[in-house]
Amino acid sequence: MLGIIVATTLITLILNLILKKVHLPTIIGYILTGTTIAYTFNLHEAVNNHELKEIAEFGVVFLMFTIGLEFSLNHLKKMKREVFFTGTLQIVITTIFVYLISRFVVGFDTQTSLIIGTALSLSSTAIVLKTFNETKEISKPHGRRVLGILIMQDIAVIPILLMISFFSMTDDGALVFTIFKTIVAAFILLALLYFSGKYLLEPFLQYVSSTKSDELFVASVLLLALGSAYLAYYFGFSYSLGAFIAGMMISETKFKHQVEADLIPFRNILLGVFFITVGMQINFKVIYEYAWTIAILLPVVMGLKFGVIYALVRYEDNKRVAFKTALSLIQIGEFSLAILELARSQSLVDPTYSQILIVTIVISMILTPIILKNLSKATQRLIPEDVMMITNTHNVSSDTENHVVVLGYGQFGKAIVDELKLFGQNYVILEHNVKFYQNGKDNGEPIVFGNAAQKHILNSVNITKASAVIVAVNNPETSYLICQAVGDLTHNSKTIVTVTTEAEKDSLKDLKLEHVIVETNQIARAVVDEVLQCRLS
Repeated sequence: MLGIIVATTLITLILNLILKKVHLPTIIGYILTGTTIAYTFNLHEAVNNHELKEIAEFGVVFLMFTIGLEFSLNHLKKMKREVFFTGTLQIVITTIFVYLISRFVVGFDTQTSLIIGTALSLSSTAIVLKTFNETKEISKPHGRRVLGILIMQDIAVIPILLMISFFSMTDDGALVFTIFKTIVAAFILLALLYFSGKYLLEPFLQYVSSTKSDELFVASVLLLALGSAYLAYYFGFSYSLGAFIAGMMISETKFKHQVEADLIPFRNILLGVFFITVGMQINFKVIYEYAWTIAILLPVVMGLKFGVIYALVRYEDNKRVAFKTALSLIQIGEFSLAILELARSQSLVDPTYSQILIVTIVISMILTPIILKNLSKATQRLIPEDVMMITNTHNVSSDTENHVVVLGYGQFGKAIVDELKLFGQNYVILEHNVKFYQNGKDNGEPIVFGNAAQKHILNSVNITKASAVIVAVNNPETSYLICQAVGDLTHNSKTIVTVTTEAEKDSLKDLKLEHVIVETNQIARAVVDEVLQCRLS
């Protein structure tokens, strides 16, 4: 066993070093490691080991716990439409489409078709949220949509598992009792977690923190995460749901950031184990025998999910947000694997069909990190501008000059505008996100709706007569396109752009920008200035 662990660690390290060189996500490395180990040591049956599956699942538990830390109860209330409306509709509509295809095209019975439909309606919480956390996409409009839908999908696992239990029952009395027991259990679980979080959590963490022992604090954090997960499991729900609620409770306390920092190493290690077990489920014999079936099934399911999610989000938001949200969630998730395994064990899904679906799911999960890595580039190329009717947009007079043009009205753009106001500087804002545009309009700002990467839009704000152009966009690819367009009109002599790293600064070299600010350097200087002031005092 030790030899297998050493080999797994070595293969993971080598693969991930290679993937980092070619700028591919480490998730693929973990999945390929699992496949390699399974075939090298003949461990295909090990992936069905109950203990190994539970250890791997705690990677998802810790992920959901840390996601919960970022989203308090107030956040969840604000996201109720994304969670309960969009999320529910996505699951129901996708399930109906897959059910109809399975029942009337393929010819499966009603129970099997419903199980397959619900399983394929779910997406991968582990891969999408891990990637979005690393790239900071989680805080963007499409990230918020994605999170809301994934939360609802995690909640939906409970009724899906109950449905499978119902299908395996024959006694109507037992069916009614199970439904009643689930409702009571849900009420007790939520009450316990809510009151513990509201009245006991902060005093407990305060007391542990007062011991000034890092080991005790970390142990307390692990107890809270694992204890909440086990409590949810004890009452018949998923581990990750309990962990998510516990994370939200802690997010209301002052210990939020310390808890997150202490838990991340455990989360990343166990997520690695989870992705390795996913890789172990790839069966090349099944791929070879049913290659055409998988080749047809994979794009059909992914295309169906894209269409459903895009239509739902597009109804409320612009094309770009809808496109990014749909493309992020076209894969099939880890909970789908658990659902199909349970259904197979209850003889509700044929083992052959189950294996075909499992291989299809795993392949979709492997493709996901590559899709997410190129999300912004694909959006830029396929949807250059969301054509919308924007009324009452600010009109810039043709004789306006010596003004500052601020490209972007997100958090950074707002901060810049506030500073310009203090100096009494005349400015115009250009924003392409409908939500941010509406915020600026509501605040009475001189804001114009349009894509800053298009020259005719830049000309509409008299950019050639401006005293400065500030690029307040946090997406490197978008910033490059904007600076390129601005440079064609102004030679970038008065363009000011911020980047997060020196590498990003180097990527802009060919644009001959004179004013590039590296955020990390500026923050470092500000911190050192404060240190010097501390010394003087």
